[in-house]
Amino acid sequence: QVQLVESGGGMVQAGGSLRLSCAASGLTFSSYAMGWFRQAPGKEREFVATISWTGGVRYYADSVKGRFTIARDNAKNTVYLQMNSLKPEDTAVYYCAAELNRDYLVQSRSSAYDYWGQGTQVTVSS
Repeated sequence: QVQLVESGGGMVQAGGSLRLSCAASGLTFSSYAMGWFRQAPGKEREFVATISWTGGVRYYADSVKGRFTIARDNAKNTVYLQMNSLKPEDTAVYYCAAELNRDYLVQSRSSAYDYWGQGTQVTVSS
């Protein structure tokens, strides 16, 4: 049974930082590209960042480029999202997702992902 469990969310003031973690189990982690998505109240889920199975390819949404960093540790079956210079518009539930993909072409479409976590809330106050 595949499980993706996010942690590290919380409340922070604008300009602050948070690091999200997503621990994966029940799958061969190194065979999966990993992504982070978010969904704000009343809005559709949107792409945030993705990383290839080796960690060598990373791709970000324009809205977070230069502020967020995605990383992975295949030995720990964990993917991270370091979020700096947070803004109120970053407030959302953040989800990690796994895509069976040992290619170097990463995906920003949510439909490409096979497994999803339950999400962790990030709230940024002004």
